[in-house]
Amino acid sequence: MVRPTMEDVALRAGVSRALVSLVMRGSPKVSEQRRSAVLKAAEELGYSPHAMARSLASRTSTVLGVMVSDLHNSFFAEVVDGIDEVAHQQGFELIINTGGRSPARERRALESLLSFRPAGLILLSPVVPATSIGKAADQLPVVLVARSSRISTVDTVNDDGEVGARLAVEHLVSLGHSRIAHLDGGEGSQAGPRRRGYVAAMESHGLAPQVVTSEYTDVAGARAIRRLLAEDDLPTAIFSCNDFNAVGAISALEDAGLRVPEDISVVGYDNTSLAALRHVSLTTVDQPRAEFGRLAASALLHRVRDDRAEPVRHLLTPSLVVRTTTAPPGGLR
Repeated sequence: MVRPTMEDVALRAGVSRALVSLVMRGSPKVSEQRRSAVLKAAEELGYSPHAMARSLASRTSTVLGVMVSDLHNSFFAEVVDGIDEVAHQQGFELIINTGGRSPARERRALESLLSFRPAGLILLSPVVPATSIGKAADQLPVVLVARSSRISTVDTVNDDGEVGARLAVEHLVSLGHSRIAHLDGGEGSQAGPRRRGYVAAMESHGLAPQVVTSEYTDVAGARAIRRLLAEDDLPTAIFSCNDFNAVGAISALEDAGLRVPEDISVVGYDNTSLAALRHVSLTTVDQPRAEFGRLAASALLHRVRDDRAEPVRHLLTPSLVVRTTTAPPGGLR
């Protein structure tokens, strides 16, 4: 089936192609009578202008680029839901790609998005160097989610990772745990604040921090647990850097014949849909993922329309969601 073109719409409405283009761009220069005729013709023909073609023709993009850090982590899908909600309301489409948590791949992903000439970019937890983000921000508006920035033209949306980590530690201490290990996010975005919050909370209770190098993946969580088991240094509770890592940790613990939470408690971070599944039921630190997306899209579109000088720095306060993966240590029950 041949798709109808702008020329077909112009012929059906009895107007010029240029006028059809003006209508599709929402130009106020078209009379209501002609606008109605064009829209009616477009509906009758089933014509839908391709967003990218429309952007190139008008030099005003209706596309937003979104780079997702990890396609396997539902945290990012839930953030994109919020982005898409605001973008759709404002007449924008999304182009989404990923860099697979690799700086080199993320640089190529950024270049790919820029080649589409979007109105702006939203980067979700990028690991690409700040210099690459700065270069992109020199060309068009950029918003970062789950990563901080000192670039004056880049807006950011984050949660307070130090507060979130303290919530996790305080919960475990309140249950009677004193040997609490943190499987951290390594070099990942926002791993630093969560690590600092964990260490500060442990020291405030006179407890010795135990930071285990890990990453934001289930594979890394399982690997960290196997390392602890091999060293015969297993704590009574685990605070994982995110839910994905926590699920990997739980899997490795169960493979070793240990029970969660009877033998060891586990806390995650993000409160993704994965954590809420009944058979997972993970105690975790909540980040409002969809709200992150809505705030990021709103900040980006504001900058697209009004190139303000001051950056927006959204910092949301996390909360704790207690489920069934935490309990008092075995000796205290």
